[in-house]
Amino acid sequence: MSASTSTRPTLPETVRRPLSWRAEVGRQLRRRRTLWSFVLIGALPVVLVIAFAIGGGGPSGNTVAGLAKVGAANFAIFAISASASFLLVVLTALFVGDAVPSEASWSTLRYLLVAPVPRARLLTSKLVVAFLTAAVAVVLLSLWSLLVGGIAYGWAPFTNPAGGVLEWSEFLPRFAVIVGYLVVYLLQVGGIAFWLSTRTDAPLAAVGGAVMVTIVSSILSQIETLGGWRNGLPMYYARSWSDALAPQIDWTGMRHGVLWSVLYTVVLVGIAYRHFRRKDILS
Repeated sequence: MSASTSTRPTLPETVRRPLSWRAEVGRQLRRRRTLWSFVLIGALPVVLVIAFAIGGGGPSGNTVAGLAKVGAANFAIFAISASASFLLVVLTALFVGDAVPSEASWSTLRYLLVAPVPRARLLTSKLVVAFLTAAVAVVLLSLWSLLVGGIAYGWAPFTNPAGGVLEWSEFLPRFAVIVGYLVVYLLQVGGIAFWLSTRTDAPLAAVGGAVMVTIVSSILSQIETLGGWRNGLPMYYARSWSDALAPQIDWTGMRHGVLWSVLYTVVLVGIAYRHFRRKDILS
């Protein structure tokens, strides 16, 4: 054996091996913003119950809010309706948009890449874990609202504001469709935040930028003179999940919402990878 071979340094296993999924999950869960986000998710349904108790009275009016106290099903739908357009958007942008810039702001990103961790592998681990965290947030809020509503108001079947009643055997599959649609639909918010996160070292810029885009898009979607151009805006189909509660489900809005969300996500994530591969981080 030659001297050069015998004296060749051996890299530690943690250095030679790319950043593991377990490590990224641990980093995600240990962050205070993740913990506080899930505390907020857990507190929201309880706060809503307290607010209804302070207001007093029983169910009033054929609206989602007016029927929230009918039972667990109606309460869960109200909680989703109240949080889907803003809270879940902010949380998705936070989980995805903060992942890369936080490493840069802590000056750990360059050390991860020097380790060496391939850039694509680093981005993939952060993207997948961030998207999974956002999906867990949506599912947890939905199921927790269902449980809290059942404890507070009982387990009556869903009373549709448009008329009619959905028994639990019919409501639960539709509820699963709603939750699944929200998970997929929010991917585009994560895609926007992820793209911005590769172009800035400031977590607030990536998160705030993604939220701002969704707000502006929601405003523009209300302008009827834009005609068919509105259909391509990121948040145009934000309320299409409610079609799952109609007596006969209309899949048109949800189908378009899913297709646009997937398209935006694929394009933005692809651009983010392309930019990050060429970005000067180590200097």
